[in-house]
Amino acid sequence: MPSSHSLDTMAVTFDDDRLIANAGLLAPATLAQHLGLRELFEAAVDLGDAPGRANVGHKAMTVIHAILAGADSIDDCDVLRAGATQTVLGHAVFAPSTIGTYLRSFTWGHARQLDKVAGGLLGRAWAAGAGPGAGPVTIDVDSSICETYGLAKQGGAKFTYNHVRGYHPLLSVMAGTGDVVHSRLRGGNAHAGRGAAGFLTETFNRVRAAGAAGPLVLRADSGFYNRYVVDACANADARFSITAKLYKGRIHAAMAAIDDNAWVAIPYFQDGAAVAECTYRPFDANGPACRLIVRRVRPTPGSQLALFAEFSYHAFITNRDGPMLDLEADHRRHAEIENTIRDLKYGVALNHLPSGRFGANAAWLALNVIAHNMARWTSRIGAGQTLITTDTLRRHHLVMPARITRSARRRTLHLPQRWPWADAFNASLANLRAVVLVI
Repeated sequence: MPSSHSLDTMAVTFDDDRLIANAGLLAPATLAQHLGLRELFEAAVDLGDAPGRANVGHKAMTVIHAILAGADSIDDCDVLRAGATQTVLGHAVFAPSTIGTYLRSFTWGHARQLDKVAGGLLGRAWAAGAGPGAGPVTIDVDSSICETYGLAKQGGAKFTYNHVRGYHPLLSVMAGTGDVVHSRLRGGNAHAGRGAAGFLTETFNRVRAAGAAGPLVLRADSGFYNRYVVDACANADARFSITAKLYKGRIHAAMAAIDDNAWVAIPYFQDGAAVAECTYRPFDANGPACRLIVRRVRPTPGSQLALFAEFSYHAFITNRDGPMLDLEADHRRHAEIENTIRDLKYGVALNHLPSGRFGANAAWLALNVIAHNMARWTSRIGAGQTLITTDTLRRHHLVMPARITRSARRRTLHLPQRWPWADAFNASLANLRAVVLVI
């Protein structure tokens, strides 16, 4: 029997200018205001006489808050113009067409100005309670593929190492928190380690300038196995843990020379996993010695590898002190950077890069990284939650609908009754409002 309360009888009209679709943006907007983010953009970004040169701070904040609200394209920035949303943001909101002109005004040099903004913001957020202080800092470096389609993307029309067209950005991520401390867009045909030494030097300088006073450790996969990366670590007094490329020659001879009694069993997902180490001089037989730690695992029964070898090997070089088993386990945790890369692609908007111009896409990358970090710091400073994803923050807080009222010169944001995370939001907002800018 048809329901007497059919949804077909419900009228729909878009006519209330007091409604806000994503009222929870008040939380990251409050943090951005207390950290002086818009002012950082205004001070650091100068687009010369480009068409999008005006109001660079307001336009950058429009992009960042739209991304936090779930936008994954320039057109989606229009979500912030609905109803009274602007009242919870603390800045002017611009139309997608204006945002497109703004992004296309960036050259590669202009996009590098955003690095200064990101570095300054990192220091301010860490000083506000999100940083490591004097504790140790582990930096994971990696690259990722942002796939593109067609031939119209500057720098993204060539094939990447995995045979798709796209860009190949570099990312430095703080282990344990997911803060992206540095990023750089590169063309798709760049190999993983291209420009990595200079990028890491900037990374180390940035985290030191931001207030990290403890020891530094770099973790990286084999794409960064080269002497220039090791030299960059030495110059920054940073320890390193880098997966070795198992070229035929000296490294195979070093592993073969390990005594059978030196292998120590480790808890692992397969039986027979063991680890051993020896002293090794990577890149040059006359170069400085470091530890070569090797893990061996029996191939899956029935696999092709099992037909030809008793074990498969994974090795990394390190200059760190400590028990071999602990260092091997810690090196495997480098894989946690993939959680941050996934959040960048599916939590914010790096699943694609929207413009045909390389400079615009470099700016898009930088603004997405800032949006990602703002989500992390909103959770950490506001609620003491370290590894909450952007999607979870969005579902719990950012997408709350609201209605704004004014009475006796006071504005009130009316949020839904029985919102499951209401108490957490109120507590978080109170903590964010207590943040004091330290310069």
